[in-house]
Amino acid sequence: GQNPLFPRILGHEAGGVVESVGKGVIDVQPGDHVLPIFTGECKECPHCLSEASNMCDLLRINTERGGMLHDGHTRFSKDGKPIYHFLGTSTFSKYTVVHVGQVAKINPEAPLDKVCVLSCEMSTGFGATVNVAKPKKGGFVAVFGLGAVGLAAAEGARVCEASRIIGIDLNPNRSEEAKKFGCTEFVNLKDHNKPVQE
Repeated sequence: GQNPLFPRILGHEAGGVVESVGKGVIDVQPGDHVLPIFTGECKECPHCLSEASNMCDLLRINTERGGMLHDGHTRFSKDGKPIYHFLGTSTFSKYTVVHVGQVAKINPEAPLDKVCVLSCEMSTGFGATVNVAKPKKGGFVAVFGLGAVGLAAAEGARVCEASRIIGIDLNPNRSEEAKKFGCTEFVNLKDHNKPVQE
């Protein structure tokens, strides 16, 4: 952000169990398993009601905000001094406080230590491919970087039935993993003297 607040509790990806809810919250209840979402949904604004956008007017990504939307105040403190929120999630903490629009209820049988990647990595990569790039059936796709987000993007291309999915990375160890997520080819940039587009 342009005006970073410190100290703050960072983190935007996790899985957890609802301990308590505020007045008027009906979407989740104590005991529900949830994933925090740093791009939340109020479910009422024009963006949330549209299939073309997920940039909620109320809960869109805001690195400047250090408190809760309701009153602007932080819910964290130490020795009477405020500790600020981050992206509305602050997941590098045993406990956090979030707006109800920034959690998604999940199946309680899903292992939280594994599905936590769905709150960012998987949804970001897969969603970018399926909802934004929208490759045509039989089309070609190139994915630059095969970390978790890149692998999810490749999986999205596979689901869209792209015929050629080229995974591009500097780490040769990612080649086999890339195939599991739909890459039909792997290019290690270190193996070539020419720019990758050539």
